[in-house]
Order: sequence, then structure tokens, then C-alpha cells
Amino acid sequence: MKTKIRIAVQKSGRLNQESLQLLKDCGVSIENGKDQLKATARNFPLEVFYLRNGDIPQYLRDGVVDIAILGENTLIEKGTDLDIIERLGFSKCKVSLAIPKGVAYNNVSDFQGKRIATSYPNTVKNYLKKNNVQADIHVINGSVEIAPNIGLADGICDIVSSGSTLFKNNLKEVEVMLTSEAVLTVSPTISSERKGILEKLQFRMQSVLKGQTSKYVLMNVPDTKLNDVIAMLPGMRSPTVLPLAQEGWSSVHSVINKNSFWDVIDNLKTAGAEGILVCPIEKMVL
Repeated sequence: MKTKIRIAVQKSGRLNQESLQLLKDCGVSIENGKDQLKATARNFPLEVFYLRNGDIPQYLRDGVVDIAILGENTLIEKGTDLDIIERLGFSKCKVSLAIPKGVAYNNVSDFQGKRIATSYPNTVKNYLKKNNVQADIHVINGSVEIAPNIGLADGICDIVSSGSTLFKNNLKEVEVMLTSEAVLTVSPTISSERKGILEKLQFRMQSVLKGQTSKYVLMNVPDTKLNDVIAMLPGMRSPTVLPLAQEGWSSVHSVINKNSFWDVIDNLKTAGAEGILVCPIEKMVL
């Protein structure tokens, strides 16, 4: 029987959708029937296990799955012994402390002796310990936002994405304890054969992620300005320069990181570049 690598993803929600989209972008076609707990890829040696996010670290330790896509916040809470091998850049959020809007707040010492409701007790305890604060932690699995409203706690610790859930429950964010994103992590018991499959999958992921953070640019540049323009372009190795039919002009092709895109474009225009064309990159194989 052909060896397959076993990957765990969250069984539902945004992280599930974005994880499956990443696998699809990597060319992995998954037979995904409704309410399945396990699915097999048609064109890659991979099995997908749909699990509760909080259970995934233990499945990795036990060797039930070989790799997993999960939130970094879950690893910080339940899997600090597990290695992150790739940061995936999606499902970004914060883990924060929040209190009722009408309560005044100065700093984290205001939580001294207070009651905090959370699904992340280890994260809260470690954060408070670093700040020399002692509080009463109430562990709640589920919606913690209601706890202050029913008198169960003075504040909460929870995941914050847009902040709309806090707003609806009359709460305000007062301390960001950590930021999180989806990560790829690996079981300490993964076999050498499955490591070989992992390397192929990780290479595909890196190509997709690099493409998502880059833009392909083409521009016309007077030959007298070529050196100035080329000096501004980071590129993968060096820009491509091709002569145009019009004498004294060249076409310059390069790749720009999308985070610095507009600054680079402004500088290129100032340096003499014209007719700048920008294209998305689906994948970038390095």
C-alpha cells in the first residue's frame, strides 16, 4: 500500500476553508464529502483528518497525524513542544484581554485579584506571571464573551479578529497578549518516508505563499535611465532587460514584494520608468 502523509486541519470555520484552499492551490485535489472526518487526495499521497483545533497537538504527539495546519495560538496554549516548520500568513488574529466598556483601565496590574474567563488558561497564566499579576482563572470552553455580563468574571481572554464580537457584548480590548496566524507543524514521530512527502508538499506551499506576496511588473525605460531603475528593483536575482523596437528604450521585467509595492512604483516613475504594467503571480518557484 502506498504511503500517504496524514495532515490535520480544523474541522470547520475560517481556518478550515483557508487550509483547504492552500492545499488546492498546491495542486492537491481532495475528495471532501460533507461531514467526513477523513478524506483522501486523488493526485497526491495525502490524507486529511478533520479535527477540533484544540485536539490537534495531542494527535501530533501520538503520531496519529504527521503534520497539521492550525492556529499558532493553539500551539502556544497546548503545543509549545511542537515545531513550526512554515508560517502560512492567513487566519491572522490576536489573543487579548478584554473588560466591560464602562470599566476604567490603566494597565495589566488592574487584573490583580480579578476573575478572568477564558479558553486559554495557560496563555493567560504565563502572561500574568510575566507581569507579576495574580488573578482567578475560570476555564470556559465556548463563548466566553458573556461571562462578564452574567457576573461570572471581571474580564475575558479570547481570540480577537475584527473586534465585532467584543463590541456586540459591550466589551473593550485592553491588552494584546500575542498575535497569531496559521502555521504548519510536524509530529515528532514522523517517519523518514513521510518526511520526503512533506518536503514536496512544503515546496509547493512555499511557491504559493511567495506568489501571494509578490507582484510581477513590466515597464518601459529609456536606456539612459536603465542603471538607475535596475538599482531600485529587488527582483529574484536580477531584472530581465529586453530592447524595444523603438531605439533607445528597453522593457524591464521584475518582481516586487507587495508590501513595498507602492513605494517602489513611485520611485520607478521618478527615475523615468513609463507604461508600468502590474500582474498578479499565482505561484513562484524558486
